Amino acid sequence: MNGPQLFRLLLHTFSMVSLAHAGLMHMLFPHSSGLDRTHIGPSKRATNESTTLWVIQDTYEGSSFFNTFDFYTGADPTNGLVTFVDQQKAFADGLAYVTSDNKVIMRGDNTTLLAKGVNRNSVRISSQAAYNTGLFVLDLDMAPWGCGVWPAFWTLGDGTWPGNGEIDIIEGVHDNEHNQVTWHTAPGCNLTATTNFTGTVVQTNGLDNIQCDGLINNNAGCGVIEWSRASYGPYFDSQSGGVFAMKWDSSGIAVWSFYRAAVPKDITSGLPDPSNWGEPVAALVPTNCNISRSFANHSIVFDITFCGDWAGNSYSTSGCPGTCSEILMDPSNFVNASWVINSLKVYKGATLSGSTSSSAPRSFFVLSLTLHFAIAVAAMQILLTLL
Repeated sequence: MNGPQLFRLLLHTFSMVSLAHAGLMHMLFPHSSGLDRTHIGPSKRATNESTTLWVIQDTYEGSSFFNTFDFYTGADPTNGLVTFVDQQKAFADGLAYVTSDNKVIMRGDNTTLLAKGVNRNSVRISSQAAYNTGLFVLDLDMAPWGCGVWPAFWTLGDGTWPGNGEIDIIEGVHDNEHNQVTWHTAPGCNLTATTNFTGTVVQTNGLDNIQCDGLINNNAGCGVIEWSRASYGPYFDSQSGGVFAMKWDSSGIAVWSFYRAAVPKDITSGLPDPSNWGEPVAALVPTNCNISRSFANHSIVFDITFCGDWAGNSYSTSGCPGTCSEILMDPSNFVNASWVINSLKVYKGATLSGSTSSSAPRSFFVLSLTLHFAIAVAAMQILLTLL
């Protein structure tokens, strides 16, 4: 077959597949084309708009989970009564491991009886990859809790803290029932309290603390407490855990949480769509904060510390017995100080633009993009078989 014949055959094949694609899309979404003038009315007008698809970028799960994290062994910057151990010791002592059914476990030491004043061993890990924006989706069966326990799942910018920001996605102390989302930044970034979110702004001296500046108010940052008692602690764990998601893009930084029975199907299917999740539990918008200037080059961090600036200073009002340094001695107090993680997935936003009907569902864009890709693959396969 000569060159012109091959080209004509390829063009004919591509045209046939394209026509089939157009017919299928019209059957599935008869009102979604802006060119179909018979369907354009006040409630279904054609508009130039864009949609964001979240495409998987990194998956942290199973036996390879710890291959992409580094173990931190420095002093705890929050003054916890903890010794963070290296990877070798964490594996040897059972403080970090993956189960036969691919559950990722990280925990504080719950077997060693300590003398008073001795720190308890635990783990803190940071991702080797750094991110600037993304959708971070953590599926877990259990988050740590207990008297004197202070766990966190967070992201941290590089350089001198808090110059490139910190985003605390899961954080709490003792046996609290409400998760706290917090941002720590350099001066000049403020939380807009009138933003639509379901949580309650953390207060300082009876006033909403909207300054995210991590260098004032005892490094408190600007925080939001979730309304749901299924967002942290024993009740969250009793519901078989759930999913936390943090979206960071040009529109700001928002966090959602879902206990197990309420996890959206688009998350479990691997096609997350935050536009379907309702109001976030917490959100930081660009109105009073330059997002791109305040947050950059973030690694993902998990840790479990004990006592320290928050859990230690709040211990006397926590309802826990004795003192924080005393409770640290008995390993039985830390049987619930464990992360049990199914997966952590990071998605990258891809923006699609075009003229569409306002009534077209988002699945139209997903299916259309998938079919266009399939057409291209089919055409290339034909070409390769004829060469």
